[in-house]
Amino acid sequence: MGRYVEIGDPRYPKALENITGAPDRLYYVGDWCSDIFENCLAVVGSRHATAYGKKVVKKLITELSSRGITIVSGFMYGIDAKAHRACVNVGGRTMAVLPYGIEHKGPAYQEDLYDLILENKGLVLSEYNTHVASNRWQFVARNRIVVGLSKAVLIVEGALGSGSLVTADLACKHEKKLFAVCGPIDSEVSKGTNILIKEGKAEMVTCVEDILSFFNFLPGATSTNIVCEQSRAIIKLLENKPLALDEIVREIGLSAKDAGA
Repeated sequence: MGRYVEIGDPRYPKALENITGAPDRLYYVGDWCSDIFENCLAVVGSRHATAYGKKVVKKLITELSSRGITIVSGFMYGIDAKAHRACVNVGGRTMAVLPYGIEHKGPAYQEDLYDLILENKGLVLSEYNTHVASNRWQFVARNRIVVGLSKAVLIVEGALGSGSLVTADLACKHEKKLFAVCGPIDSEVSKGTNILIKEGKAEMVTCVEDILSFFNFLPGATSTNIVCEQSRAIIKLLENKPLALDEIVREIGLSAKDAGA
């Protein structure tokens, strides 16, 4: 039997305890540390992420993670996985909420990500023990935990009728701050996020400071996880225009291996 924390236990995350349908038990892998739950941002989005969506996630999450914000997501391919990876790449902490049994590492192509999350003092969580297989409804049910653990939710690319919009509805229901990234008007995976902004349900994110200010993380504030100077230089370059890997290498003067980290 996997390790777990029961509702009512002092260690059980208070924010999660207050949501409708909070799980009676939260199974976990990793070293449980209460401070990981203090400043959590949920990041969700399309499984069919575009190059634009992936670039935005890498840019935002790299900076947010470096400031000590914990990234919570659902460990699916696409935006979820990109958010987890951007976080661990700068030594940040992230929590992956699984829609299946805690002892199941997911698809083989993401086993390295599972291990990286744990190596960076993150957590893998689930309301299901052992090797419980996933059913379609469990993916939707998992979203309430992602929202419940977080102070705010960031949507990056979500089509109409997608799970991302279900998560947005949950965020509004539980009065969580909702952020969304505006996308191209002809992009199917951005139609949902654009409508959230248009209807005033979500605040449009135009820069990382929009989110940092919500968490009261002032520009220049120190944290235990600081992006290395090379990473900051790359972020600065990408603020102005998209660049290929070889262009980044030439501009920064580092190895291709380091640039692609």
